Amino acid sequence: MMRSKHTWILFFVGVVFSMTMNAQTPDVLRLEYMSMPKNNAEAQLSRIKLVANIPFKVRDKDNILIGAEYNGFSYNVQQMLPFDKNVFKNFHVMDLNFAYIHRYDEQWRFIGVVTPRLSSTLNDGLQNKDLTLNVTIGAFKEQKDIAKPTRLVLGIAYNGTVALRIPLPIIYYEKRFDTHWSYVIGAPKSGMKYHLDEKHLFQTEFILDGYYSNLQNNIVVPNGMTATAIASSAAIVTLGYQYALDKNMFFYGYFGHTLFQDAVLRNEERKVIYTINEEPSFYFRTGFRIGL
Repeated sequence: MMRSKHTWILFFVGVVFSMTMNAQTPDVLRLEYMSMPKNNAEAQLSRIKLVANIPFKVRDKDNILIGAEYNGFSYNVQQMLPFDKNVFKNFHVMDLNFAYIHRYDEQWRFIGVVTPRLSSTLNDGLQNKDLTLNVTIGAFKEQKDIAKPTRLVLGIAYNGTVALRIPLPIIYYEKRFDTHWSYVIGAPKSGMKYHLDEKHLFQTEFILDGYYSNLQNNIVVPNGMTATAIASSAAIVTLGYQYALDKNMFFYGYFGHTLFQDAVLRNEERKVIYTINEEPSFYFRTGFRIGL
């Protein structure tokens, strides 16, 4: 059995905050491709992301947001493993998002999000363990029409897939402190932005990313323990560019490298029982999005 000191921390943080990102940067539509090419562990990961959200006006001040997000993963491990690696060659994470947004005044919004999630290899149809429930509540403050615009998200999130099932705090803060510069502090993303003009944006990012998927076909590892899930966490530094086709329509591309990452198998108690990949990798993602 192998265990990385980074795995639990990154998994715990990355998965929880991943379900709050739509509240921070909502999109009507997003199409994205991500790749982490083959590294020294002979492991290669790619992901296709599809996001769609539809807002509905409720009364004068409120909105309902109904949306979905699909992440399709392809995990190619060329190294020899003491079990059938085809079990987790492909896996899927799909969220249905039901959000209620209450406009308190010109700056503040209160948000509640319920997210049923399917996360599975789907080798044998749909099973009960493939489904979990995530819940997020929070407040959103945005000041747009000022010299130095800001955005703040505060809240609390409960995620059914983390090892320690307790609510966790959320914080995200973005500020335009200069004509051309702004910064983001939060999780899973922090960074700096350089606004060349209304169409061209350059950005550095520090990202916590990851996934968690139920293994429908369980794996017995060499120590005799049984793995019921595959999970990964990574800390990534990137440099990217975004081009605005219109006010809310963008193409973007980012490249970077992991500071560290862990791909592991977990047992029924969510404990790490086998490490598949803990080697660093290059990172690339590109896509198209339409913002709200």
